[in-house]
Order: sequence, then structure tokens, then C-alpha cells
Amino acid sequence: MKVKAYLKPHCGWSNGVRAIFSKYGIDYEDIDIINFPENYAEMVEKSGQTLSPCVEVDGVMLADVSGEEVENYMLSNQLVQPSDKNVDVPIDAPCTDEEHERMASKTIRFF
Repeated sequence: MKVKAYLKPHCGWSNGVRAIFSKYGIDYEDIDIINFPENYAEMVEKSGQTLSPCVEVDGVMLADVSGEEVENYMLSNQLVQPSDKNVDVPIDAPCTDEEHERMASKTIRFF
């Protein structure tokens, strides 16, 4: 399985997606959309929208998804087997106020 994940370095939603990949031992490309404008532009072009996270699984784009939605997609399409392994972060939660504060000084809008 080839997975590309367009993620923010510090974000509740992005961390939930990362947690799901860790839970299932999935190798993926973690693409930073905050510090590299070309990555953000690629995400927008491929997904057709500006919200993140976006995850591309074997050529299928899952746009603006949570970790829970990524997990449901992979289970529904039998890309992974169910797992009882716990994750250490919420898989369906927004950024905390602290995360928003950290990103506020770094966030760059490209479009």
C-alpha cells in the first residue's frame, strides 16, 4: 500500500491520522504542508480543496479527514485488519488551543 499524508506538523487532526498509521504499522510519506508551500499547493491541486489533513491511499484521495475516517476507510476496504491496539492521542479531535497558538506565528496562507 502506498500512502501519502498531507499533514500539519502540530495539529490535532494530523496527529490523529499519524496515530492510525502507527496503530496499524503502516509506512507512509508525511508531507509537511505548513513549512513547504509546494506541498500545500500539491495537496490543493490533488484534493480540490484547502482543508487538511488529506491522505492519498493507493491513488485514492481522502480529503479533509480525521484519523477515525482514515481508519474506517482502510477497514471498509480491507486494507487493514481490525486492531485492539490503543493510540496515545485522540483520532477525531481538532487542534488544542496550545497547538493553534504555536501555529499562529508559523502559518502561511498560499491561496
